[in-house]
Amino acid sequence: MKLALLGTGMIVKEVLPVLQEIDGIELVAIMSTQRSIATAEDLAQQYDIAQATSIYDDILANPIVDTVYVGTPNHTHYDYARQALLAGKHVICEKPFTLTLAEFEDLMVIAEQRKLILLEAITNQYLGNFHYIRENLKQLGKLKIVECNYSQYSSRYDAFKRGEIAPAFNPEMGGGALRDLNIYNIHLVVGLFGAPQSVQYLANMERGVDTSGILIMDYGNFKAVAIGAKDCSAEIKSTLQGDKGSIAILGPTNTMPKISLTLNGEKSQLKNANTPHHRMYAEFVAFEHIIRENDLAARDVALEHSRLVMTVLEQAVESMNSKVSEI
Repeated sequence: MKLALLGTGMIVKEVLPVLQEIDGIELVAIMSTQRSIATAEDLAQQYDIAQATSIYDDILANPIVDTVYVGTPNHTHYDYARQALLAGKHVICEKPFTLTLAEFEDLMVIAEQRKLILLEAITNQYLGNFHYIRENLKQLGKLKIVECNYSQYSSRYDAFKRGEIAPAFNPEMGGGALRDLNIYNIHLVVGLFGAPQSVQYLANMERGVDTSGILIMDYGNFKAVAIGAKDCSAEIKSTLQGDKGSIAILGPTNTMPKISLTLNGEKSQLKNANTPHHRMYAEFVAFEHIIRENDLAARDVALEHSRLVMTVLEQAVESMNSKVSEI
């Protein structure tokens, strides 16, 4: 994989040292805005990246680049990903994939037509603890309740209350708790159980954006609740409860650092099937293999998961907007 990275924000700075550890990934280009070009140049020097630019056409025209990683703000994902696909590049896009289901489906069509790999960077689907949970769900008996809580007071929330609107709190840029923190909960639940029968999102709204909210997903025989908050904090924990026991995820659903299995009448068992690597390591190992092998079947499985998540996300936004319009 000859990789170009778009963006110089926190997520790109976090993934760069991870990418250096993975065989088969070569960092060849990085792009920033003109305002941040000095940061891009510094990162290029630090990680031995040949090309640093603020012009996207320079990335798209680079014949060495075969894959583009989109690590820019949410509202730019669709346009950057679409241009890359049309230029014949594979695309790895940070969560949330796009702002709307229609945008995502457009990208899917282009990737299919051009036989390109299109993938969403979503850590929990590739972690060992996720696979352990999926393999051990039957031990819980009949599932009754799933509850995920990823609540973390944002360092930008105080400024937001003063009227200083960062992208993470800008509704026009895809900001808000649903797309930032709660998206990991949605990926976890959908990854384990597929599409729910119905979706309802109860949001706390400030300045037109959801600063926290409760997403209710009805699966018929069991109910799932996903809580995401940027305006308050709580213990970050998720539980899956069945009539024969429960599994607890002790920590955020993007890292899933430890899990606890408790069967009725037995002591809890702490488990950790994750590798000792950074949370983003496993997904990029998988991405490198899929792109190297041009594994279109694996691409389609991943895209179907992302499509279900985007469908839930769109239903949640529609639910939120309908309640706002009633006020």
